[in-house]
Parts: sequence; C-alpha cells; structure tokens
Amino acid sequence: MNPLVTEVLGNEKRWAAELAALRQLCLASGLNEELKWGKACYDLGGNNVVLIHGFKDYCALLFMKGALLQDTRGILIQQTKNVQAARQIRFKSLADINRQKAVLKAYINEAIAVESSGAKVEMKSIAQFDVPDEFQTRLEEDPKLAEAFHALTPGRQKGYLLHFSGAKQSVTRAARVSQHVPRILKGLGLDD
Repeated sequence: MNPLVTEVLGNEKRWAAELAALRQLCLASGLNEELKWGKACYDLGGNNVVLIHGFKDYCALLFMKGALLQDTRGILIQQTKNVQAARQIRFKSLADINRQKAVLKAYINEAIAVESSGAKVEMKSIAQFDVPDEFQTRLEEDPKLAEAFHALTPGRQKGYLLHFSGAKQSVTRAARVSQHVPRILKGLGLDD
C-alpha cells in the first residue's frame, strides 16, 4: 500500500467505501500501487494498467488499454467518443462493487495479461480526425496558417481539432478558430 494513495483516499468523502473496495481488488492483483494524476493508479513494470477515480455521480475503474479487453459482460464504457484506449467500469454504490467482485477480478487479470503481452491500442492518426469546415476554410485561405498547423505535433493538432469540433454552432466554431489562429502561427498548442 502506497502511503500517498492512503492519504488521498483518506480525504475522500463521497466514495470512501467504494474506492477502498476497489483498492483492495487492485492490490490483490499484485499490481504496483502509485499516485498518478492525484488518483490511485496500478501499474505493471511501470506501465499503467488500471486507475481508480471518483466523479460526482459515480466512481470507476479505468482500464488504460480497455479497448483491447474482450468485455464479455458488456460493462466497459468509453468516456467520450474521443477516448481511444481507455474504458471504465462505473459504480454507484458499494453494493454494485460487491455484486461484481469476481467479474472485476477477471477484468483486472485480463488487463494484466494484455499489458504483459505487449499489445498496443492502434490510435487514430491526425488524418482520421474531422476538420471542421470553419477551420478547413481558414487553412485553405491562409497558406501560412496551414503550414504552421501542420508543423505542430500530432497531439497539438488533435487538441485544436477536438476543441474546434466541440462547439455545436458554426459561429462558435468560427470564433474558436479566430481566437486560436495567433497561437497556431506561433507554434503553440492549445494549452501552451
């Protein structure tokens, strides 16, 4: 048991019993316990396998390579359409966890086997992400902007594309594009 994890989980109010139960399941698997991103994270040889986290309406086990798990029970959830590798199993009570203990152990063991195998999740390339019309028009009209955007790292390009696409209305997408053009021209990412 990592004392940093013990401290963080000790401050949990909403999901204290649930996170403690999930922690015991993860520890019993033989994975190494670390505190990462302020959450209890369990790794195998330094590679993250599963993370425990709580939200307002649920707590969850997050499997880092969940997309590679067989999910025979159909209980894995993709948080958003843009999450490529990770999948969650969500819980709303300690009873939910206790009812599924055997299944959860099996999923954790499968996640360990996937990590041990060296399997990798095939990630989408930048070319597979949608480019909003408002941004595509700006790229076509401004070759310097297009050059600067394509010079960004794939992660920075993805960040902008997801941010621009996240707006429901065209006027908002156009405003986001206009707001960030100077940053792109400077070679900066969305969060730089």
